Amino acid sequence: MKPSAPGLVLLLLAASSSPALAARDECLANRGRIRGNLESKCESLTHEGRKRTYRLYVPQRLHDPAPLLFVLHGGTGSGANMELMTRQGFNRAADRDGAIVVYPDGVGRNWNDGRTGLRSQAMEENVDDVGFFRTLVRDLSGRYRIDAKRVYSTGISNGGFMSFRLACDAADVFAAIAPAASNLSDDIGPRCKPARPVSVAILNGTDDPIVPWAGGQVGPRGIQRGMAWSTDKTFETWATLNGCGERSDDQVIDKVEDDGTSVVLHVRSQCKAGSEVRLYEVRGGGHTWPGGAKYLTEGIVGKTSQELDGAQEVWQFLSAHRAP
Repeated sequence: MKPSAPGLVLLLLAASSSPALAARDECLANRGRIRGNLESKCESLTHEGRKRTYRLYVPQRLHDPAPLLFVLHGGTGSGANMELMTRQGFNRAADRDGAIVVYPDGVGRNWNDGRTGLRSQAMEENVDDVGFFRTLVRDLSGRYRIDAKRVYSTGISNGGFMSFRLACDAADVFAAIAPAASNLSDDIGPRCKPARPVSVAILNGTDDPIVPWAGGQVGPRGIQRGMAWSTDKTFETWATLNGCGERSDDQVIDKVEDDGTSVVLHVRSQCKAGSEVRLYEVRGGGHTWPGGAKYLTEGIVGKTSQELDGAQEVWQFLSAHRAP
């Protein structure tokens, strides 16, 4: 017996909502305490024979050509984590300025940021993440009108270390970076010789329990995740690499929140090719994204400062710089 017309409609609706027929989201899932709705969509490409996933946010109106921003998660995180941790602040900036935002997934939830001796799949297998980003830029440039002079990267922790590596090893692609809760590592720092000046903004907490402000062993509670330079050495090294002039007067960023943190901005300008180097010293801040959502307890990662809207501040800095 054939179903009636209304019955047929119900069958079609049921089939279209079936998990087996629904579009699959193959991107890495969000982990931890962060909750919210993702606004991006999951996409993928193949690099070195491996399927790589990323979350893509494209606003309704794109600038022509459009800036491109990568937002990199920390170790054991995901692109979904970063979209929610930054409270979709980069998506709002993209809506306003017509940019494309990408939240990529690392292999095994980690990036091969160049540190040695780390037990993660990306590093043990020596995954070519620099090549992955080059491939991703080319792929997106084939689908959208991307401004090749306005490609940027930001990220936290492992994603911040990876952003530093991209500035060192792919300066021909990236105009500016903004790493948070990270520094140049002992492995990357000594060999970092960018092909051209790259503007850099560093957002570090003075009380970071995982990536020490003063440098040294990286890792939570005795877990060893390589060695890093101090924040001051990282800041001054980039100022030297970019041929910057004297240090400008420090600026205090003070909002109404009273959360036990404050922010001091250090700036090195008058650099080659119009580049700039900034350091946002988050006094009392931990291993966290300023103005972001709390992803672990304060006892593990320290304070999440609300004195600075990290996403808006980072985008304002990045978007002001173009590759020479």
